[in-house]
Parts: sequence; C-alpha cells; structure tokens
Amino acid sequence: MCEHHHEEHENRTTLLRALIALAFFIGGFRLKPLFILAYLIAGADVLLSAVKNIKKGKVFDENFLMSTATVGALCIKEYPEAVMVMVLYQLGEYFQHRAVHQSRHSISELMDIRPDYANLNGEKVSPQEVKIGDIITVNTGEKIPLDGIVTAGAASVDTSALTGESVPRYVNAGDNVVSGCINLDGVLSIRVTKEFDESTVSKILELVEHASSKKARTENFITKFAGYYTPAVVVMALLIALIPPLFSPGNWILRALTFLVISCPCALVISVPLSFFAGIGSASKNGILIKGSSYLELLAKPNTVVFDKTGTLTKGAFKVREIHSEEPDFLKYAAYAESASSHPIAAAIRNAYGQNIPPQSEITEIAGYGVRAITDGKEVLVGNAKLLNVQPVESDGTVVYVSIDGKYAGYIIIADEIKEDSAETVKELRDLGINTVMLTGDSETAALKTGEKLGIKDVYAELLPEDKVNRIEDIMSNTTGSVLFVGDGINDAPVLTRADVGIAMGGLGSDAAIEAADAVIMNDNPKQVVTSVKIARKTMSIVKQNIAFALGIKALFLILGSMGRMTMWGAVFADVGVTLLAVLNSLRTLKKS
Repeated sequence: MCEHHHEEHENRTTLLRALIALAFFIGGFRLKPLFILAYLIAGADVLLSAVKNIKKGKVFDENFLMSTATVGALCIKEYPEAVMVMVLYQLGEYFQHRAVHQSRHSISELMDIRPDYANLNGEKVSPQEVKIGDIITVNTGEKIPLDGIVTAGAASVDTSALTGESVPRYVNAGDNVVSGCINLDGVLSIRVTKEFDESTVSKILELVEHASSKKARTENFITKFAGYYTPAVVVMALLIALIPPLFSPGNWILRALTFLVISCPCALVISVPLSFFAGIGSASKNGILIKGSSYLELLAKPNTVVFDKTGTLTKGAFKVREIHSEEPDFLKYAAYAESASSHPIAAAIRNAYGQNIPPQSEITEIAGYGVRAITDGKEVLVGNAKLLNVQPVESDGTVVYVSIDGKYAGYIIIADEIKEDSAETVKELRDLGINTVMLTGDSETAALKTGEKLGIKDVYAELLPEDKVNRIEDIMSNTTGSVLFVGDGINDAPVLTRADVGIAMGGLGSDAAIEAADAVIMNDNPKQVVTSVKIARKTMSIVKQNIAFALGIKALFLILGSMGRMTMWGAVFADVGVTLLAVLNSLRTLKKS
C-alpha cells in the first residue's frame, strides 16, 4: 500500500513539474532565460537518469536520446523546441502512469482480500498466529481470514473478490469456507484447516504479485529489438550530422537532433507490456487469474482445448443412484474404505452411508485405480473394474466396484450432472474454430454418453493420470497451435503442467489448481474458457496493432526527419504523441468486447 501511495505521489509530482515548466515556457518568449529554467524544471530528472545510466554502462536508452537531442537544440538556440520536448515528455509520462494505474487497478483489487486480523478467543490477532484446529469467529462485515469449516452459525458470504460472481453464497455448519470472502450477515464460528501461508488468500496473492513475471515472446522480442535499435539510430544521427555537410550546406545538426527525438522507442517499450498487463487485468475482472503474459499469448492461439470430465464439464456433485450387492454391510465397508479420500465419488459413498465413521489407519490409495483398506480385520478394495479384475458393468453413471476379503461383493452406480454451461462452451469453442477433446478416468460408457450430450466427438476414457499425459503429448505433437487442458486441479496436476496452458476449473479452495495451473478460473464456470480465449485474442490483436503503428509512424518520420522535412515539433509528436496513442489503444483491452 505504501508503494502504491509513493507511485501516486511521484505521478502528481510529474504533472506539477510539467505545468510549472509550461508556465515558465510561456514567459520565455518575453524573457529568454526563462526557457532555460523551464527546461531544467521539466528535464532535470531525464538528464539525471541519463547520467546515472551511463555510469552503469546503460548508454543507449530513451533518457540518453532525449538529453542529447534537447541539449543539442539548446546549443543551436532552438530554445522553445528543446523545452517543449521535455514538457510534453513529462505530460506523456503522467498519462502513461495513469494508464498503467488503470490497467493495474482490476488486478490490485484482489489485494483487498488480504485479511487484517482474526478473532481468536475474543482477541484480534494476526492471521499468521492462528494454528490449524483453532476456532475463530467472523462477525458481520468481516473478511474470513483463513480457510476452514463452519462449526456454528449461518451467513451469506460475498465471494466476488475471488470468483467475480456477484451472487452471495449461503453457508452454515459443516460447510467449507475459504479466506478472502466477506461475511455479509450473521456470525460464523470456523475451525481452521490451513495455516495462513497455505490458505487460499495467500496463494492467490502470491499469484497476483507475480502475474507479470513470465514475459511473452513478443515482449522479449521488443526488449531485444530496442537493444539493437537504439544504438543504430544514434550512429545514424551522427552520420547525418557529420557526413552530409561535407557535400551540401544546411542545418544538418538540427536534422540529426530531430532524428534522435523521433527515434525514441517509447511507444514500443511501454505499450506492448502495458497491453499484456491490461489483458491480465481484464481477465482478473472476470474471475480468471493468468500467471503471466506468456500464457496469455498462448491462450490467443489454441488449436485444441482438452477437457477433463468430472468436476470440469460435470458438477462433480455425485450421488449414489444404485447399490447392487447382497452383502449386508456392503455400504459400510465401502464408506470406511473411502473415509480418507477427498474425491467427490468417495464423498458420495460416505454421504449415502450417513453414519459416523471411526478413524481408519490402514488405507492405501492406488492412483488411478481406487483404494485398499483393512476394516474390521477384512481387506476391502474399492475402485474401478481394473482394480478388481472384473467385467465392467454398462452404465451411463460412474460404477464403483467393491471386494471384501478377496471376494467380489458388488458395485455402486454414482450419478453426476453436466454443468448448465458445458454444452454452450463446447459450441462456442467450435464457432471460434477450436477443436475439443475429453479425457477421463471414468468408464467408456459414461464418458461417451457425456461426450454425445455435449457434442464432443473425441472422447478418451478409463485413463490413468499418466495416460492423460501421454494423450496430451500425442495431441500436442500433431497440432500447430497451442493445446489447452482444462481440469479440476485435484487429480490433474501432471496434465495441467504438461499442456501449453493448464487451466484449473473450480480453483476456489483447491491448492493443486492454484499451484499446478497456468490460469485459474475461480467461479467453476466452463464458459470462462471461452472468455479467456477472447480476452487473449483481443490483447494480441492490440499488441500487433501497436507494433505496426509505432514502427510505421517511426519509419515515416525518421525518413522525413533525415530529409529535413520534419521539424522538432513534428519529432515531439512522433515520440510522445505516438506513445500516448499506443497506450490509449492498449487500454481498450480492459473494455468488454
């Protein structure tokens, strides 16, 4: 926050300096020394920066170009031009900083989710002091400081800072809540399940703070381009000042100085990163957190979007629909074996059992297959057909098979619902020219049925986590554009990491989602995949416009300047004017299409 106020103070100082210099500039037409005073007021920081950078070995930057051109103009008594270059440069800096602030605002709004305190044992303490298992109280209007489970009370909570959704969520005893949400009414008692550093709010804040750390290839290109471009134009300006006078009379020094002012690469080095930053800000407004501009660039050119099924295209709100067994304690053994699992299917089995389950110590998860447990001295296997080596049952639901003490005991059919927006998401992606694929560990019958309802033709079922990675690699090897993978972030971390861009659905409260994915959709809505692609495409379109516009105008004005057809006033427009136009164009990214 202090840093924010410091930036605001510096920006106001820049505007004030420009306005004072402008007043002395006007007086300079009556009293020439006022031009020098105006120049020093407007350009002192530029001159100082140029000197400091030269000492550091960074000679060829915009400060050097501006200083050389304007000092040269003063030497040949072009006072008004020299002053106005600096004044307009400072005004340009002010508007650029305002533009950066505007594009950053939508991201920095997320910083408001940082909790100031937690109510523990009747005292306000730092959230870092609260330990797992402590009971905290959250009163009306307060932020939930840590992730936990409601133990008493009921309230509506505002999750908009995390999800972008304006509709409050109702919670009561037994519900999970995450840090960063605001209690709108009622009083909640919450048992803390994660320390502050591991909480949802901490992970999101860390993501936001590093959102601009991964640069896009376009940004890296511009940085390298400026490194070669600036020394080249300095050499060309020297040649213009020294060689033509040997053959033709004229004010070649003024032409060279004009050439230097025109050549400043401000429009490129400011507007391109700003466009990406605005794109990330626009996405965050929609509840989509993108970890860097490199991923935004890849999101703009997807050839294929690969979806996980459970919890991504479907709600993941499983319910036991059918039980097929003659074993009297069949559901009990299944629930006991699944008591330690966080998977939605396991939760559905426990909910169907509906009784308290004593702590189980001998449970082993078999990734991609199921679980093995020792319950009441009996070995219980709960999982897919491959785990029990039985003939799969044909069903449009998820089938869970159970064996007790080495004997096949029966199966449970668990139903899931397709999300309301899933079919529309697939259709809109197809309209954008993007292929869709579904990968799932579920049975082939259930997967094909879901694919048919959604209009996804390429469906791959009964996949282990490593199978999903192999399938993604096959798709990527046969694709020219980027490949996006959209998963729930719980069991799909390897695939999220392997895809060109991994997008985690339902990131709210999911550690794996925030850590493994390159982008996180906070409100669990699959249509946000379409939104992220549209924002990315708009951002890249504006980036390309700015590059073409800046280079085109620069090239034209540089040619005119070298021919003596461009005044210092025109050079000012070529530098500051083009930069401002490019910056304003960048900010279009923040507006809804």
